[in-house]
Amino acid sequence: MPDAVRPPRPSELDQLPDRDPQETAEWRESLDAATAHAGGERAAYLLRRTVEHAQHTGLPVAGPLETDYVNTIPTSAEPAFPGDEAMESRITAWNRWNAAAMVTRGSRYGLGGHIATFASAAWLYETGFQHFFRGKEGAGSGDQLYLQGHASPGIYARAFLDGRLTEGHLDRFRQEAGGDGLPSYPHPRRLPWLWEFPTVSMGLGPLSAIYQARFNRYLTHRGIKDTSGSHVWAFLGDGEMDEPESTAALALAGREQLDNLTFVVNCNLQRLDGPVRANFKIVQELESQFRAAGWNVVKSLWGAAWDELLALDTTGALVRRLGEVPDAQFQTYATRDAGYIREHFFGASPALAELGRLVSDARITELFTASRAGHEPRKVYAAYRAAVEHKGAPTVILAQTVKGWTLGSGFESRNANHQMKKLTGKEFRAMRDLLELPIPDSALNDELVPYAHPGADSPEARYLQERRAALGGPAPARKVHPVGLPAPADKPFDVLKKGSGSQEIATTMAFVRLVKDLMREKETGRRWVPIVPDEARTFGMESLFPSAGMYSPLGQTYDPVDRDQLLYYKEAADGQVLNEGITEAGSLADFTAAATSYATHGEPMIPFYIFYSMFGFQRTGDQFWALADQLGRGFVIGATAGRTTMTGEGTQHADGHSHLLASTNPAVVAYDPAFAYEVGVIVKDGLRRMYGPDADQQENIFYYLTVYNETKVQPPMPDGEGVEEGILKGLYRFRAAAPDADAPRIQLLASGTAIHWVLQAQQILAEQWGVAADVWSAPSWTELRREAMECDAAALRGEQRVPYVTRALSGAPGPVLAVSDWMRQVPDQISQWVEQDWSSLGTDGFGISDTREAARRYFGVDAESVVVAALAQLARRGEVKPDAVRRAAEAYGLA
Repeated sequence: MPDAVRPPRPSELDQLPDRDPQETAEWRESLDAATAHAGGERAAYLLRRTVEHAQHTGLPVAGPLETDYVNTIPTSAEPAFPGDEAMESRITAWNRWNAAAMVTRGSRYGLGGHIATFASAAWLYETGFQHFFRGKEGAGSGDQLYLQGHASPGIYARAFLDGRLTEGHLDRFRQEAGGDGLPSYPHPRRLPWLWEFPTVSMGLGPLSAIYQARFNRYLTHRGIKDTSGSHVWAFLGDGEMDEPESTAALALAGREQLDNLTFVVNCNLQRLDGPVRANFKIVQELESQFRAAGWNVVKSLWGAAWDELLALDTTGALVRRLGEVPDAQFQTYATRDAGYIREHFFGASPALAELGRLVSDARITELFTASRAGHEPRKVYAAYRAAVEHKGAPTVILAQTVKGWTLGSGFESRNANHQMKKLTGKEFRAMRDLLELPIPDSALNDELVPYAHPGADSPEARYLQERRAALGGPAPARKVHPVGLPAPADKPFDVLKKGSGSQEIATTMAFVRLVKDLMREKETGRRWVPIVPDEARTFGMESLFPSAGMYSPLGQTYDPVDRDQLLYYKEAADGQVLNEGITEAGSLADFTAAATSYATHGEPMIPFYIFYSMFGFQRTGDQFWALADQLGRGFVIGATAGRTTMTGEGTQHADGHSHLLASTNPAVVAYDPAFAYEVGVIVKDGLRRMYGPDADQQENIFYYLTVYNETKVQPPMPDGEGVEEGILKGLYRFRAAAPDADAPRIQLLASGTAIHWVLQAQQILAEQWGVAADVWSAPSWTELRREAMECDAAALRGEQRVPYVTRALSGAPGPVLAVSDWMRQVPDQISQWVEQDWSSLGTDGFGISDTREAARRYFGVDAESVVVAALAQLARRGEVKPDAVRRAAEAYGLA
């Protein structure tokens, strides 16, 4: 059926009464007339102008998700440039040179490095450093800069120019073993005075930046610190935006109107191996995505050389052609001569061909190979100024550049330039000439290209330092002003030490109750930041809803359905709980912002992030490494832990390995406490180590505690010396066997909820088999291993130190059997330092859906299975009769 006679499709507007159908028909007729008289493009232009006018007058009309492939800010609307453009061009030239020299010099050692990214983004950074990025020496906290990891050579080059780095530092780029080198990328743990935020695990930077901006607002709304003067800037690559984490929280930023946040996407149209969108247009795709999420979008695509040509485009043919050419073809244009461009670009239509005849070959080459807005400070400044002045929404700047810009034809727009690690002498000479740097040929005769500096007292150095002083000091910079927090009162911890009496509670609930009490502390209570990914009720945290409130910048604009209940759902602008919805990645980004607030804002916060343990280190392990790199502090709680405690949940919920994953992260202090009092001892010591009154002794670590949703009577803490030390070191004797000199002996070690199976096994062994078993609680297999490894390392230095685990078990009679709700490899971490015969039981394999009892029998870790395994160990030693194992297995249905 021809389009002209197709019936109109149903519209949602058909549901709304039309108060004046005749007027509606007249508007339609006007549009039809415009189309017939001036063409579809003119009619579409009129519609867009009308929508734009409606928006400017305050009418609630949604604009288009995609606009033409031109600059959002026309040249006529650009603000005056406030700086000395010639001076800033010279500064940028020095930085370009030294960044390339640093990587090239390092390549002789095979160390590599990236040149092309900074070359494309140099003006994006320099404009910010000269005019926008606030340092930490002014009022407030300064700005937070998430800098693109592959551009780090340029940031080092600028720090060299402003006197914070020396040639010696630059020559130790990627050479850290000696202790004074520069890390490859932004790594705060390796260079803590310079870098604040690790970003080179691509995708994590944008996600973290959004939650940092959100956390800044949280601090203000809760009265902790006024962060209204801080702006978060995230510099990203267009290829990086394919990472799911890059766009995971765009809607959050739009929904909460985070106008303290700006993304700068370097749209050089290339990822690591080739075009980002070879057959499409990444800028247009990103524009639609960000606009749909509620962001303000500023496209900064074309340089000033395009102004004349765009003004000549009276038919719209040029704009139409710019919008239809795929990105990969634009890359080709950037490497070809004017004849090729005339044929393949301007030859697309007669109107374009006519337009092309008005332009010289030299201008055509300039347009397509050089004139990008991201390489012109006036264009970049206009975009940044529009971003910081926009209110009510975050801003993304889509800045078009050429990857490898100024590095020569061998680099610019080449698919392989991400992997190109050095320039030849000829290329350096060409770069020197292009940048007009005063470097004589004699300095370039040697094989080793020199660094270049105009001098500490040069006009360039003085200008740079004056601009940074006006903006609040050097940037990037990480400054920690140590703040010690007073130790909390003993009462909350003493409650756990007394046990639960006859009441059965899970260790999850013990932890939640402890934190709830600590949140009432006068000095430190407001600094706790509870973070939960939409499972607060699962973890028994609903009591925090009305007392602490859940953070929402809008407060509570509705009447909650459970308002008449004691534990109703309460949101508040000053709410303390961050209930993030179903997003572990977002919750951990929240945690990271809170965990590093002591450095970012000089305000120590105490976050605890509680989640299904299976969905922690397994799902977001990369973020935990970034958290460690960023020197974060706080408590990470893996709840519903273990492979057999999640009744009925099955394979993808049953965690039996997170302690293995946690053990690989050097910043993680991991515990698997068995009892409530162990939780209290661990948390108290964690507060001391991370936040204690002596700020100079605070450690850049974070704690991982696994807690269980299995209710048990919680015993009081045993009397006697060494219990607290044993809890913290990872092992102590919880219950000795009844004295029996003639009984075979065995040592049973257990962590977490497995202690209950082992205690039951202890009783069975004594009553039915005449075996005396000592039961040990092992709150941390990982801490035992790390301390033992330190002792081994000391031995290689000639020091004689016996590992704690060896000393603790020294003289304990019989073999050792370790049991946990984890894979055997978790307790097996310490086996080599145990002098006794060693064996272990665990939950290796996939989790299953069943009752706890059935699952434990399936994995062979229930009490009866522990008994049989203990008898087997003793039988191998000849301490019980061999048939005891068979008889026990048959009696318990295990044979």
